[in-house]
Amino acid sequence: MATLNYTGTSHSFFILLGIPGLEDHHGGISLPFFISYLVALFGNSLLIFVIITNHRLHEPMYLFLCMLALADLILSTTTVPKALAIFWFHAGAISLDGILLAMAFDRYVAICNPLHYSTVLSHAVTLRIGLLWSLRSFCVILPDVFLVKRLPFCHTNLLPHTYCEHMAVAKFACADIRVNVWYGLSVLFSTVVLDALLILVSYSLILYAVFHLPSRGARQKALGTCGSHLGVISMFYLPGIFTIITQRFGHHVPLHTHILLANVCMLAPPMLNPIIYGIKTRQIREHVLNTLSLQWKKC
Repeated sequence: MATLNYTGTSHSFFILLGIPGLEDHHGGISLPFFISYLVALFGNSLLIFVIITNHRLHEPMYLFLCMLALADLILSTTTVPKALAIFWFHAGAISLDGILLAMAFDRYVAICNPLHYSTVLSHAVTLRIGLLWSLRSFCVILPDVFLVKRLPFCHTNLLPHTYCEHMAVAKFACADIRVNVWYGLSVLFSTVVLDALLILVSYSLILYAVFHLPSRGARQKALGTCGSHLGVISMFYLPGIFTIITQRFGHHVPLHTHILLANVCMLAPPMLNPIIYGIKTRQIREHVLNTLSLQWKKC
């Protein structure tokens, strides 16, 4: 990035434009945003409620699912309501401090989101792993906030996006942002890419074990479960990696394509995770059905 001369006063507030080039379709685009958010809100809240209230589910696997559901709730709530406000009411105004807070929550949860677990864990180890993931996310995102906070914004306060990405904000600064670029790339490779590789290795080992199962029915069931898991994981990582890279180097990628893919990361996993990891899990499904049955009888 070329260094720009700082000749004006830094802006104190900005206006998010939504998806430039598709303004006439904002009403239609808002519908899947709204439905996805409602599903994410209901599904993840239900998952958290079921796990917390059922003592039989206070095992590491389910506690990690509860953490994942909480992360999904925060991830979608810090991005989608603002996008809907832009689509419906043209309410895109946001202060610089609001941008930093939204950006911090967004990146913190996105890094914290892909939790891994093992079925042989004590509650103490489970707690330590959860705290370690939270600490890692906090340490990674904190420099991002200060790197943006130091920048002067003196050209335009119109941001073509639905939420506050680090580089989407930084590249509108009238200063040298090479430090932001290289720090963003280092975060990409040390967290997102590394996590994706570790997940790929773990699922390779799982698939190796699945193909050695003696029962064909067990293999098909395991492959179906692994396939749905990998599908959701891919919808989080692939668009996320693509948008981070194109934000820095993809000057020929249409802006609306970049923004739509960035929103897939925010919408799809929080909506699908409760279904893939929750409802398809027998113990959780049975508890939900029993609870609904009892409520139906009371009515």
